[in-house]
Parts: sequence; C-alpha cells; structure tokens
Amino acid sequence: MKRETFKITIEAPVERVWEVLWNDKYYRRWTSVFMEGSHAETDWKEGSKVLFLGPGGDGMVSSIISKKTNEQMVFKHLGTITKGVEDLDNEWSGAIESYKLESNGATKLTVEMDSTEKYFDYFKKTWPVALDNIKELAEKDSV
Repeated sequence: MKRETFKITIEAPVERVWEVLWNDKYYRRWTSVFMEGSHAETDWKEGSKVLFLGPGGDGMVSSIISKKTNEQMVFKHLGTITKGVEDLDNEWSGAIESYKLESNGATKLTVEMDSTEKYFDYFKKTWPVALDNIKELAEKDSV
C-alpha cells in the first residue's frame, strides 16, 4: 500500500463541507468522478459498516473507525464486494481513508488514503477533480 494526501481550501463553513461530503445527494455528485452512479450504503455512525458501491452493486466494504462531526471521518477498508459477495481477504483489506476538516475562516479539507500500486496513479489524477467538485458544491450555496 502507498499513502497519498490531497488538500483543498474551501470558502465555506466546515458544517457545509461536512454536509457535502456525507449527504447522499451531494455524495453521489462529487464521487461521480470515480464512477458515475457511485453511492454509499451506511448510517454514517462510528463503528458502522459502509458499502461504497458503483451502479452495479460492486465496490468496497468498509467500517467507520472514527467520526467527529464537522472535524474528521476515518474509514478502514475491509475488502471488496462483487455480485453481493464480500471478499475480506484481498489487497484492500486494512487500507485507511481519512477526511479531516479544519476551519480558519475558510475550511481546509485534507484527504489521506492508502491505495494499491495498481490504482495509485488513477487516484492521483481523480482525487483533485473530486476535491474541486466538493469545493464547487460547498461554495455554491454557502454564501
């Protein structure tokens, strides 16, 4: 696994950025850069299971290992799900994905994630686009 960090400053309050990150109607929009139709199935509570899914129902099985509303959300990827079958013993098992929000007038969003070598270059290209989407959604209605 390789870890990469992505950062962006957003001219919106942390509460608004948090809403854009985790509210389903916004989540689907900013994650579409990874795959059109991406969505998450969870209750967004610490300790809960999360299914990060594409339109066909395949994706990642994860757990929320830390949640501090308007500050931080950390996921541990447990594995993948394909055609409804979870595979918890694969290259993604144990990967961490972290979102941290800091306020200093604007909101600084920092995303850290572990990636397999196979997907590392893909994420280096797509995460900046996803962050731009988050920024646009958060700033659009927050003024």
